[in-house]
Amino acid sequence: MSLRVVALLAAVLSFGGPALAREVAKSTVAVREKEPQLSPARERQKRCGAEWRSLSTADKAAKGPTWPQFYSRCVKRLKAS
Repeated sequence: MSLRVVALLAAVLSFGGPALAREVAKSTVAVREKEPQLSPARERQKRCGAEWRSLSTADKAAKGPTWPQFYSRCVKRLKAS
């Protein structure tokens, strides 16, 4: 009995699986095309992250020993400019 259920389930999934996968892929591409530019917040996050990665260990200690502290100050600075 369970072998029949498994075979039936596999048949149903194999029939609808590829079509469903194509629909998901199309919707994902459509979502990406709607927002070609980064939001201002995302742009600030990327810029602050690049600055953080370029700092040496001593600079990180002086500007904020952890990422959240540095990021908070960086966002405030970028919003002000």
